[in-house]
Amino acid sequence: MTGPELLDELVAQEARLVFDSFDEETAWALGVALRDAALAASLPVAISIRRNGQRLFHAALPGASADNDGWIERKSAVVDRYGRSSLRVGEQFRVGGGSFDKDSRLDVSDYAAHGGAFPVLVRGTGCIGTVAVSGLPQLEDHQLVVDTIEGFLAARPE
Repeated sequence: MTGPELLDELVAQEARLVFDSFDEETAWALGVALRDAALAASLPVAISIRRNGQRLFHAALPGASADNDGWIERKSAVVDRYGRSSLRVGEQFRVGGGSFDKDSRLDVSDYAAHGGAFPVLVRGTGCIGTVAVSGLPQLEDHQLVVDTIEGFLAARPE
């Protein structure tokens, strides 16, 4: 899936993956779920969860490196700026015939519109943070985050 089809799916993901609230305990539980999923699949990733600029969870699994932390920072900066997933922002530029790196007018040493950072969306509030993964190809980073958030929200009592 690419182009407009992918963009439609990314928009739909953001519409359905919304938290009722998001505190330190939620961040920790989600981070543990993401770490457990990555460990079970032997994925060499770094994981970060932030709320309003404060890092609430971080883990680096075997095979991840400091470079992954750099990618997390750059992808999360895109989410912080646009309030959308880093993959969605990059795809919007591509669908529009452009390139984020050239057309955003943002410093690529600070911003990366590659998959793997997803907004923490809270009902009635909007984007308050990020859940980010780095270490896999961008579509896989993104999917790991989305699948984990989806399962996490489905398991929570209403």
